[in-house]
Parts: sequence; structure tokens; C-alpha cells
Amino acid sequence: MANTPTSKVEDLFTKYQKLDDDIDAGIDTILAEQNLSETQKDRYRAILEEQYKNLTYQIREEEIDGNNAMVTVEIEVTDFKKAINDLVFDSTIYTKETYDEEKLNRLEKAKDKVKYKLELTLTKDEDDGEWRLNALTNEEIKKIQGMY
Repeated sequence: MANTPTSKVEDLFTKYQKLDDDIDAGIDTILAEQNLSETQKDRYRAILEEQYKNLTYQIREEEIDGNNAMVTVEIEVTDFKKAINDLVFDSTIYTKETYDEEKLNRLEKAKDKVKYKLELTLTKDEDDGEWRLNALTNEEIKKIQGMY
């Protein structure tokens, strides 16, 4: 494996596209936070897996300043936020279950794409010289999920 900031960012997005164990564990965490039925969780898992597998990215720039680096990457994902943007829970229209069903239906049908620019930061480990990606922000994660 190459030890450059760009290669580390490429590794991250390859993990998403291949749904590696770390990404799969992240999906498990997301699902555990949802108050959904098992069937709904299965549908939501499939939606997230498709989002990650179909994510495309392009490295735009790499800037290194000593032991710190920033890699600018443009990603394209399905725009899930747009698909559910006007969906509001109204107890005169929905029960919790029917609301969740409508949300999942909209996410499954979503086709529009959206591009985001991410500026991911990395730090070089002084002991082993390896570049390490700093933790993604909630905003960056939401963009990768198409929910920003």
C-alpha cells in the first residue's frame, strides 16, 4: 500500500465501494440507532449498501504541510436528502410504521445524484511515518450517505 495522503483517501472510498467489514459495522451501528422493524432494517441496509457501492469519487487536490495534509475529493452519491426533504411526520396522515414505510419507499426510488466536495484531513504518525485519515465529521458522513 502506498503511504500518501491521496492513497489513504482512495483506500477509504474503496472500503465504502466494497462494503468492507468496517463499513458493514458502520451500517450495523446506523441500523441499531433506528427504531425500525427487522424488515424495514433489511430494506434500509440494502439502500445504504447500494449508496456506498455506487459512490463515485475523484481526487481533486492534495496539500501537504509537514505532518498534516488535506485531500480534496469530489464525491457523487444518490441525493437521498432531496428524496425525503418534503416528508414530514403528521399524525393525522401517518402512523410511525406508515411514515417509515413511505420514507423507505422514497429512498428506494431515489435516482437524482448530487456532488459534494470533501476536504479530508490526515496526520502523519511520527513513530511509523504512516499517514492516517482523521475522523470524518458528521457532515462528511452525511454527505457520503447522501443525507446532507
